[in-house]
Amino acid sequence: MVVSMTGFGRASGQVESCFMTVEMKSVNHRFLEISLKMPKQFLSIEDKIKKLISKFVSRGRIEVYVNLDGESLVEKSIHIDWDLLSHYVDTLHEINERFSLKDEVTLDQILSLHEGIDILEESTSSDIVEKELLHIIESAVQQLSEMRKAEGEQLSVDLQARLADMRNIGEELELVAPTVVEQYREKLTKRVFEFVTGMIDENRILTEVALFADKADISEELTRLHSHIHQFQKTLQTSEPIGRKLDFLVQELNREANTIGSKANDGRIAKNVVELKSIIEKLKEQVQNIE
Repeated sequence: MVVSMTGFGRASGQVESCFMTVEMKSVNHRFLEISLKMPKQFLSIEDKIKKLISKFVSRGRIEVYVNLDGESLVEKSIHIDWDLLSHYVDTLHEINERFSLKDEVTLDQILSLHEGIDILEESTSSDIVEKELLHIIESAVQQLSEMRKAEGEQLSVDLQARLADMRNIGEELELVAPTVVEQYREKLTKRVFEFVTGMIDENRILTEVALFADKADISEELTRLHSHIHQFQKTLQTSEPIGRKLDFLVQELNREANTIGSKANDGRIAKNVVELKSIIEKLKEQVQNIE
């Protein structure tokens, strides 16, 4: 089953006086990477969120955004270190007296001492709120997963069409390859005949043709090419994540195409190899986005 690594999901819900919205998007990535951007009062359930998402997604970079509207789930309070402030004010008075200064100690000066006055935040989110958030995240990731599957179906159709084109090229190469050696023998015989004015060493011709046939033989490469195409086709039908395996098969297909191209001593084979490599390059682009 082909699943794309590109998708988007959105869900929302309300609990108590807070309205929560979760949005997530995914793009291709070698591994599973989950990035969470949410209010810090939910940091305690970060691992739960990541485990929940990983049940639906196995590869890709997932960006999750949690937004809150309504009454804040954080209570703020002010903490004053009176001893520190008293010491600070006493020190300022002492400085004034020692240097005969007339500056007064002002409220602004005291408030500028950040170490003495802190704003504390305490989360008021309950288990009910956290449970609802996890439920909303699950709805969003399910939507994202469905979108990835839908796009994967489109990718599968495209991949199937390109595999069919590759099979056709492989079959054409199988028809052309045997004629290359015979054409070489005829050309070689004609050239030798013209050079020696009719005196031909048949054994030498046969030896040269045999050497050429060995160098130009692409039967093994074509066999492996068809095998890789078959494995690719079979892999598309499996239910597990297949992106990495398909990427490996694309590399193997490209290897065989390069070898066939290096052995090509015929314009028709060279033309087919160019078309073959063009298809493989397009396969590679598509496979990069498969889970």
